[in-house]
Amino acid sequence: MKEWYFEYEIQVNRPGLLGDIASLLGMLRVNIVTINGVDQGRRGMLLRAEHDVQLERFEQILSTIETIAVTKFREPKLRDILAVRHGRYIQRDADDRKTFRFVRDELGLLVDFMAEIFKQEGHKLVGLRGMPRVGKTESIVAASVSANKKWIFLSSTMIKQTVRNQLMGDEHNDNNIFILDGIVTRRSADERHMQLVREMMRMPTIKVVEHPDKFVEQSEYSIDDFDYIIELRHHPDEKITYEVLEKNTFMDEESEGNMFGDGFNF
Repeated sequence: MKEWYFEYEIQVNRPGLLGDIASLLGMLRVNIVTINGVDQGRRGMLLRAEHDVQLERFEQILSTIETIAVTKFREPKLRDILAVRHGRYIQRDADDRKTFRFVRDELGLLVDFMAEIFKQEGHKLVGLRGMPRVGKTESIVAASVSANKKWIFLSSTMIKQTVRNQLMGDEHNDNNIFILDGIVTRRSADERHMQLVREMMRMPTIKVVEHPDKFVEQSEYSIDDFDYIIELRHHPDEKITYEVLEKNTFMDEESEGNMFGDGFNF
């Protein structure tokens, strides 16, 4: 069975238009997997057919229908699948096509997006930008659960500052999601931790780096090495500033150190 994504813009909004399209697909023995509005005046469908010729015939007939304008007819991309599932497209940077933007109200969409990435096999390097307490780490963990993957923190400040310098047991597994905080890793003076990071980067698995811009500073890695860059904001106009982030990390370390002693390093 082959899946295809079909999206059209309504030119003449008349009663029964959707029914006519659905009936046409039924006569061609093409199944509608999912259908939803994806933009103002646009509707998207995920279609499934046993043979390519069924979809080719449908495309030929579409060219004769004046009440709709076909905007997309292709094998479904990740953004297409999520658009039909959630009823809107993920915002994408016009200049940098690997950068995707979300706001906190879209955490469900963000988790679904990352979970689909996490389900892929092989190496994927994902960077996640965002201010404190916007939901970065929580979204990564939720996406890992959704993708049925185990998550492992190499560096983090989620509960207490954590800096790992070794993996144990089944943690050496290509099916795991490795998470690190770029600010904490960059400031770490533990060479064993940096060696572990380099080992993790060579593994054919999913890696997620919070604050990727700070991670690549004074390192052998660059932003070009990332497959996806995700930006998460409290509101669309929020600026992501690293001065505030580094100050917040330092204050967290001070307060946690006073309460619990030194951070975890194992």
